[in-house]
Amino acid sequence: MKGNIKDYLAGKIPDEHLRLIYRSFDIVGDVAVIRLPEEAMQYKKLVAEAIMSIHKNVRSVWAQTSPVSGDFRLRKLEWVAGEKRSETVYKEYGCIFKVDLKKCYFSPRLSYERMRIAKLVQPKETIVNMFAGVGCYSIIIAKHSEAEKIFSIDINPHAVEYMKENIRLNKVEDKVVPILGDAREVIEKQLLKTADRVLMPLPEKAYDFIETAIQALKPKGGWIHYYSFEHAKKDENPIEKARLKVMEKFEDLGINCNIAFGRIVRGTGPNWYQIALDIEVKL
Repeated sequence: MKGNIKDYLAGKIPDEHLRLIYRSFDIVGDVAVIRLPEEAMQYKKLVAEAIMSIHKNVRSVWAQTSPVSGDFRLRKLEWVAGEKRSETVYKEYGCIFKVDLKKCYFSPRLSYERMRIAKLVQPKETIVNMFAGVGCYSIIIAKHSEAEKIFSIDINPHAVEYMKENIRLNKVEDKVVPILGDAREVIEKQLLKTADRVLMPLPEKAYDFIETAIQALKPKGGWIHYYSFEHAKKDENPIEKARLKVMEKFEDLGINCNIAFGRIVRGTGPNWYQIALDIEVKL
């Protein structure tokens, strides 16, 4: 979320350090998460105070001190200011999500993408969400489409507990089924050939799970919503790079597919992009 924190901090932080501070940061409910380069970490309190002054709803500020990593996709957070808590309630498209940012992966920057997928879902579809987190994609689909059932898998027990609570909060118990476990094992044991549509919102590892996603589709085929991180120089198209990589994988597996749509979801660093591909699979 954008805020004029640099204007607020002008005169309080030396110019050579002020220019290092990012203008953007995340606000999830009433908790803000900031990222600062190492040289600017000494000013984290001032940055936090600026955010809380500009955004009156923010009650707690945390600094991200590591990249997202591990099977649970967690990042290290250090408390900076306000209330010392990382649990919050976030609202999106009429849905309510409770989450602890230290225990579960969560990004408000995927809001548009979640609703984009929900609008593609057709009546009576069965969906498998392979990496569901606290349930955002699944619950938004349940509330904004006529899907019949959404099987929502995650390997993080904390995320699944929050997912269960979010399912109750949003009154979608009849549609969303929370499942704790590794997506590959769950699909092989419970969900083979069940889905009209498979979601793969785990850019770090989705490529390695493509074959499992195909196995979850009904015998006639269906749709896979695939996400990846791609590096692209100025003369390269990150969407095309992702497309070619996926097409090659499907060819190796002997599966027919049509990549109907691709988009850059967001930039994640210098020359790095998160890509979404909508893949139509014909079995």
